[in-house]
Amino acid sequence: MPDPIEPRHYRALFISDVHLGTRGCQAALLLDFLRYHDADVIYLVGDIIDGWRLKRSWYWPQPHNDVVQKILRKARKGARVIYVPGNHDEFLRDYLGTHFGGVEVMDSFVHESADGRRYLVIHGDQFDVVVRHAKWLAFLGDWAYVTALGINTWVNIVRRRLGLTYWSLSAWAKLKVKNAVNFIGKFETTLAGEAQRRDVDGVICGHIHHAAMHEDFGVHYINTGDWVESCTAVAETADGEFELIRWTEIGAKPAAKIVAAPQAAA
Repeated sequence: MPDPIEPRHYRALFISDVHLGTRGCQAALLLDFLRYHDADVIYLVGDIIDGWRLKRSWYWPQPHNDVVQKILRKARKGARVIYVPGNHDEFLRDYLGTHFGGVEVMDSFVHESADGRRYLVIHGDQFDVVVRHAKWLAFLGDWAYVTALGINTWVNIVRRRLGLTYWSLSAWAKLKVKNAVNFIGKFETTLAGEAQRRDVDGVICGHIHHAAMHEDFGVHYINTGDWVESCTAVAETADGEFELIRWTEIGAKPAAKIVAAPQAAA
């Protein structure tokens, strides 16, 4: 049976925080997404490869390799691919200005939309005080994040054997959500301020795994989200409109338009 889904071609695609090399990476979903989406320019907005995790233990299954090959294939077919490294793939910052298989490595980039607006494309870890000034704490937080995904099951096995009631790690985490919201808000404010400092109209970033699109701080703030939990990407259409694509919600379907114009808040 022929595939009923029509592929979509955009002016630009923005993808970040894939974390290839980790068990949490949703490589199969990203491959599915890339099957239906092409663009003149593809921005890889940092943390595509998780060098932190790969240094500790090697994990690189075939789907992760397939993602790399898919992106390189798009470059060979004419797409411009720009890789802006993040903190987890910071080793690539030693190669700024170079090309790998048609992929350009840059510390940041100013993208001009179809209607002439200018966007700073940057991962955003440079403005995370923990990453900048306490990297050991960032490493600890990364370890804690991964560990928390699997620890709840084992804790409750032990608690049952001790005759204790069920304890929910997710419920405990919700008690901390105010701090998380405050961190996200501060990050967004800081990135918006950097965009204003550089005299651009908006910023497109990643890093905090929180997809968003709004103008709450005087510029057009866009965060691409991630491919560990939310499986999101951002696309620019031929007329300069931006779309936030939540792939797990729409599946293998043409992307629904989330933001029809830069003035609209997501």
